Amino acid sequence: MRKRYTNLDDVDTHKTLREMIRWQKERSENKKDLRVVIEQAPSKETEKLSINRSETSITWIGHSTFLIQINGLNILTDPVWAKRMGFQNRLTEPGISLKELPAIDVVFISHGHYDHLDFATIRRLKGNPTYFVPVGLSSKFKIRGYKKVIEAEWFDSFVLECMTFTFVPAQHWTKRTLTDTNTSHWGGWIIESEHHAIYFVGDTGYFRGFQEIAKRFTIDTVLIPIGAYEPEWFMKESHLTPEDAVKGFLEVAATTFIPMHYGAYHLADDTGPEAIERLEAEWNKLQLDEDRLKKLLIGETLWI
Repeated sequence: MRKRYTNLDDVDTHKTLREMIRWQKERSENKKDLRVVIEQAPSKETEKLSINRSETSITWIGHSTFLIQINGLNILTDPVWAKRMGFQNRLTEPGISLKELPAIDVVFISHGHYDHLDFATIRRLKGNPTYFVPVGLSSKFKIRGYKKVIEAEWFDSFVLECMTFTFVPAQHWTKRTLTDTNTSHWGGWIIESEHHAIYFVGDTGYFRGFQEIAKRFTIDTVLIPIGAYEPEWFMKESHLTPEDAVKGFLEVAATTFIPMHYGAYHLADDTGPEAIERLEAEWNKLQLDEDRLKKLLIGETLWI
């Protein structure tokens, strides 16, 4: 029997057929205007990124995909350049084309959902990266010929080029076929150099794991999802609302908040602009320092 993975406190994310039908009925009655999209950065630093091996940078490609340059390494998170997701076209072009990417050293995968793991993209990456993946997922890489694949359980740590990478919990689920529900795990990755720690949250609902992670790590920058939360009665176990994303950020006690997982694909009933509006409203309501919130445009680079 194949092992099935679970969440902290055995939180159940399963939805019934009746709940699915209710959601689809609500969606048909409440269609959103998808013409307003997240803007592309007016200028992109692809030439500088292509040769950078000394400065720390974070570039938002779109959705949950970032190019992170740190300690001389080129890192990608959940690389997805797919033009479609299911029956939906991508709403925005990726911030940097695959051709413009530098050679990649490391790829982090948060979980196996198609909007986070796209083998058509992976086949086109430059370089010969090492893939860090959740436990249960390496077979999908190895069957395709990838040999540099490292599986991780929650709180497993790895050292590479004076960096430490740790797989940490998230509250989610995964599925790629009719029979493989939760046969691989899900989580986030903490990327630590001597000078900076980045927490790539992956995909998650609000959970006590943020408090557990804060006890173990000192985080500088959090890349945290704010989209695919509506309808909340259906999505709340698996996806953060913008308000819960802020709550998780404060519990992690990080310095900088970079939102992600919005605007590229229409996965739920919220839109990218709606997610950003709610995030800004919560930030202002709590009177948080505006300099700690970095809302990157697509293709924009934050230099640390």
